[in-house]
Amino acid sequence: MTIRVLIADDQMMVREGFSVLLNAMPDIEVVGEAVNGREAVERVRELAPDVVLMDIRMPELNGIEATRAIVAADDGAKVLVLTTFDLDEYVYQALRAGASGFLLKDASARQLADGVRVVASGEALLAPSVTRRLITEFSRLAEIPRLMPAAQGSYGELTERETEVLVLIAQGLSNAEIAERLVVAESTIKTHVSRILVKLGLRDRTQAAVFAYEARLVTPG
Repeated sequence: MTIRVLIADDQMMVREGFSVLLNAMPDIEVVGEAVNGREAVERVRELAPDVVLMDIRMPELNGIEATRAIVAADDGAKVLVLTTFDLDEYVYQALRAGASGFLLKDASARQLADGVRVVASGEALLAPSVTRRLITEFSRLAEIPRLMPAAQGSYGELTERETEVLVLIAQGLSNAEIAERLVVAESTIKTHVSRILVKLGLRDRTQAAVFAYEARLVTPG
């Protein structure tokens, strides 16, 4: 199936450049563009894309608020945040708002396409190493006045093994790496991940990792 992509960025060169790169892929189609966050929300409603490439800094409505609105609408669109800096303080806020990952604007055509495919498939960030570095860094930097909604309740519903898997997700391990660590089948880990997301009311692995840090199941360092 073709992955439908919406590009939201206030810079025309970025939108056009990404459109050319993605439309060159046989399995990806850019179905629309947006010049600000408010338009991005409207276009998602109209076009029902699978993935939204979302710039953080945009006029009228920034990428964080636009991401929150898109996730709240629950139309199935996954948000991949675009940023110029790999340690952008706003990226962590975007992840808390429901973004499924982030991508640097200077990414290569292959990285861009692979990132879209990864997020469309329901996976988290672009690589476990990115998860580990990013969330650890922003757990140090971000002032968190309250836990994300799911973290406000008890995580006691998780079994001991599910809690263990959640911690390993937050440490940036992939399903295959977790399976190897726990000496079980990868399919078993996928089942654990699905149950964790359902029990905690979370959208994907990215939010599960953020949950683990905010619930202090994992500490930065």
